[in-house]
Amino acid sequence: MLSLIIFLPFLGFLSGSLFGRFLGKGVCYITVINIFLSFLFSSFLFLDILINENLYKVTFGTWISTDLLNVEWSFCFDSLTSVMLIVITFISMLVHLYSTEYMENDPHLTRFMSYLSLFTFFMLILVTANNFLQMFVGWEGVGLSSYLLINFWFTRIQANKAAIKAMLVNRIGDLFLLLGIFSIYYAFNSLNYDTIFTLVPLFLDYKLIFGGIQLPIIDLICIFLFLGCMGKSAQIGLHTWLPDAMEGPTPVSALIHAATMVTAGVFLIARSSFIFEYSPFVLFIIMIVGSTTAFFASTTGLFQNDIKKVIAYSTCSQLGYMIFACGLSNYEVGIFHLSNHAFFKALLFLGAGSIIHAVSDEQDMRKLGGLKKLLPFSYGIMVIGSLALIGFPFFSGFYSKDTILEMAYAKYTVLGHFCYYLGSMAAFFTAFYSTRLLFLVFLAEPNGNKKVLLNAHEGTWRLTLPLFLLCLLSISIGFLSKDIFIGFGTNFWNGSLFIQPNNYLLLDIEFIDLFYKLIPFILTLLGVFFAYFLYFQNLDVFFILKQNEIFKLCYNFLNRKWYYDRLYNQFIGQNALVFSYFFTYKTLDRGIVEILGPSGIIDTIKQTSISFKSYQTGNIFHYLFFFFISIVLILFLIILLTSNYSKFIILLCFLFLFYIVVENLRRV
Repeated sequence: MLSLIIFLPFLGFLSGSLFGRFLGKGVCYITVINIFLSFLFSSFLFLDILINENLYKVTFGTWISTDLLNVEWSFCFDSLTSVMLIVITFISMLVHLYSTEYMENDPHLTRFMSYLSLFTFFMLILVTANNFLQMFVGWEGVGLSSYLLINFWFTRIQANKAAIKAMLVNRIGDLFLLLGIFSIYYAFNSLNYDTIFTLVPLFLDYKLIFGGIQLPIIDLICIFLFLGCMGKSAQIGLHTWLPDAMEGPTPVSALIHAATMVTAGVFLIARSSFIFEYSPFVLFIIMIVGSTTAFFASTTGLFQNDIKKVIAYSTCSQLGYMIFACGLSNYEVGIFHLSNHAFFKALLFLGAGSIIHAVSDEQDMRKLGGLKKLLPFSYGIMVIGSLALIGFPFFSGFYSKDTILEMAYAKYTVLGHFCYYLGSMAAFFTAFYSTRLLFLVFLAEPNGNKKVLLNAHEGTWRLTLPLFLLCLLSISIGFLSKDIFIGFGTNFWNGSLFIQPNNYLLLDIEFIDLFYKLIPFILTLLGVFFAYFLYFQNLDVFFILKQNEIFKLCYNFLNRKWYYDRLYNQFIGQNALVFSYFFTYKTLDRGIVEILGPSGIIDTIKQTSISFKSYQTGNIFHYLFFFFISIVLILFLIILLTSNYSKFIILLCFLFLFYIVVENLRRV
């Protein structure tokens, strides 16, 4: 059963990729049923671990076996894995079912369904791996699958560019993750989780020379692992690929953002908690990066006009919360928020897909409006998803997000309060842009094409059933799972996560002042009312504000995403291209390599032979003279070769190469 959880999605991928042209739309049934069975088995596993506190490990055989390196194809099924399996398989099942209608008119439906199953398979490999190398296979696999899915409509230039951007930005993070894996093997001579996590306390004083500086090996490993996570989980600086990934079909966005790729970084930090707990310096960095990302992404989403990009920046912001929860050493709260976020974010993306599907693929919110009466079901589910996103009381996001902010304050350090206030401001901005989205899409006056709006309609049960199930879970999952994940006395995690006693904050949050517990909720309400005031009641005030020069600068700054793309393109990308052309291409490839390589030698010999032709005068005395010179040179070479005159030979070779360079430069 455990093996089937992983390999059933792979069978779905094979059915679509190898036999798609024969099975046709039958691939949809196969992939949906396979993912459903995988979810069913994952549910049995979760209940078994919850009730009996079991731990399973399945080994298929040896992958690499050398004197010092022994890597097996081994799968670990513990509490952390079971939570990820439930989230991944359930969301993936709903996305598969949703896609059967959303993409049914696409001529490449079978290819799309097989890519979705491949994505799910690699994510399952990532979360069930029992060693870092096998985890890296799943890590790279989801990167490859994301490229294929983002670039699914490969005839669109923007989709090509977005897929390449996602691949390249993630390669930066993957490079650091590889360095982390190499450092782990250098220190521990093993890549197996159990071995490494057991030995970490013995290596606290172990130093490694990196860049001429002695660094603690544990700190260096944690820095590399976190930089790898920053790329995959779209933290500030390496976040630019995430909004552009919206060029893919909407079900892809739901799968990437809700349950799979972007949460891989959070999972890796939680899985490696046994290492991170011994590196307070890196936990300090994680808190700063996570809280800054939450604030930055929430401000960027304020004035975006593409409905999917608004939700994409909300994903980036929520990932910041998860990351800085891990930086607070409360990994179980980060995973708790991850599981809650998966359901309401899938609801928002699939709800946005339902709207886009109903209005002939229009995504610009400024061209929508008036859809409340035309799409009442979509309006209802978007309201519920938005309430869960902003952390409104008793919705799923409330239980985890407020806990994270309370823990940040209960840290009682300058950094803890810094993260608390940034996170609280992010809650204000999240409430603002969520309310703005609802107004522009549903409550504003219709701004779109009349024919398109009149033909707007809800989808069939294949579109509405996944939305209905996600709607129920977005309301209830936080309340139902809170005591299991972070309740006092729970033994659910059962050693799959490690927290040092002095870093445990869930008890401290019970004793902080009520005012600081209410600040995030108050700011959330202020965000809702502020958006209501600007967009519902006094829209003219907003237009007057936009005419103000200072406000216009702020608006452009946020609308253009803090100019990160311009910074990378203009100052990094362009300079790299100029350097590559003028130095590596013209100077090295076309210069030194060609002059000293075959082209230069051939041209030199050719020109030399042309020069020698001028000496062919037809006079026999000249020929005898050249004959004599040749014999002398041959004898001279024989003497050199039979004697210890290696320096002379090297000198002659050098003179020959110098002659080639001079001849080529003279011709230039």
